[in-house]
Amino acid sequence: MVLLSLVATHSNVDLETVARLSVGAPQVPSAVLAEDRAVSGAVVLATCNRFEIYAETPSEDDVEAARSAIVSTISEYSGIPERSVSASFETHTGQGVAEHLFAVGAGLDSAVIGEREIAGQVRRALIEAQGSGAASGGLVRLFQAASKTAKDVGAQTALGSRGRSIVSVALELAGDLSADADWSRKSVVLFGTGAYAGATMAALKDRGCTDISVFSSSGRAEAFVASRGGTAVTAADLPGAMRRADVVIGCSGSDARIDAADIERVRQGSNRPLVVIDLALSHDFDPAVGTLAGVELITLESVRAAAPEEQADALAQAGDLVRDAARSFEEQQTTRAMNAAIVALRRHTQSVLDSEMERVRAQHGCTAAAEEVEFALRRMVRQLLHVPTVRARELAAEGRSDDYTAALEALYGIDVAPAEKAPAPEQPLRAGTADVVPVAHPHTHPDGAACPVDHERPAQSA
Repeated sequence: MVLLSLVATHSNVDLETVARLSVGAPQVPSAVLAEDRAVSGAVVLATCNRFEIYAETPSEDDVEAARSAIVSTISEYSGIPERSVSASFETHTGQGVAEHLFAVGAGLDSAVIGEREIAGQVRRALIEAQGSGAASGGLVRLFQAASKTAKDVGAQTALGSRGRSIVSVALELAGDLSADADWSRKSVVLFGTGAYAGATMAALKDRGCTDISVFSSSGRAEAFVASRGGTAVTAADLPGAMRRADVVIGCSGSDARIDAADIERVRQGSNRPLVVIDLALSHDFDPAVGTLAGVELITLESVRAAAPEEQADALAQAGDLVRDAARSFEEQQTTRAMNAAIVALRRHTQSVLDSEMERVRAQHGCTAAAEEVEFALRRMVRQLLHVPTVRARELAAEGRSDDYTAALEALYGIDVAPAEKAPAPEQPLRAGTADVVPVAHPHTHPDGAACPVDHERPAQSA
């Protein structure tokens, strides 16, 4: 198993590019898996300020082909040339994949450090990939470990107690820009019914806001307010709601962007100041809205600039937790890969042993002497495998798993299967009063008659 990730975030590209890359994001994993054998699993994490693809490949040799296939697929859906798509992504492999995702899930790579929403988005990304059949075993373990790390950071550092989020910072900015900071007296119009709109609704209610109108161009407003509160408005009701609003919040990312002229028209004759908060990655409002008289525009860029700095000691502690978790995850993956090598070696020796015993029984039949020979050979094989097994664990800890598997191939011609597809381990070749020594095949006498003796017997000391 080899993991890699392609990362485009607010840290390395502008948000407009992130939005363009994200076009068709839900279809990317299935499309890549259907078209390219270099990719055995894929999960997409798409949020308001990042677009990331996590993939699993069968081997190191497949990494470049997998990256090329992902870039090509994104180019096809987004309409951006492949060269530009490729330049927009940072690529992580090895421990860097886990370290980045764990930092993301813990809110350490967000515009608002320590934000809460991203942990839920990481969980949902995995659930969606599992639902479509795109999540491989390695990616499931990666994302589950990321969720656990996020919980640990929240529980063990001061970041978890601050409760900051992109939404909360945006609402703080809106409060600062208003003459009246009391949200219980504000009228709000909310565009969108997705997870981000749900978080916004919860944040508004926490601040005492009760006059919240919800509009959805897809017609889901009624279902949204039924479970979260607020009042659903139709397209016919929307101009009136906008005219009396103090704050308008966009979370939909709809293709129908609201122009400055639209705001100016519905607000004609109103002298109430208006704060527009645009939290959609692809923008619900034309940036020219911010140039209108009496209108203040807050965007994701505004939130990022206004996000409070966190204490250095809290960040350092969180960073240590993330790095330790990533190191532990990588060690576990290395151990899993080494287990496949150990199983392959044991299967090989078991096959050789079974072959030799078939020859012994062909010569001597199913006799007590044959059983004693078998017992002695099994003890010898067990002792011979002890040192290679111990050495495998040592090399795994040193990061030299490839040396071990290369040696098995060179010495015995053993092709180690990937960990995900490795067969179940054979019964251990152990000797002891309670151990059972299995025999893989039924035994026959030289004349072809079935052997009446039960060869699956308790092993005894010599």
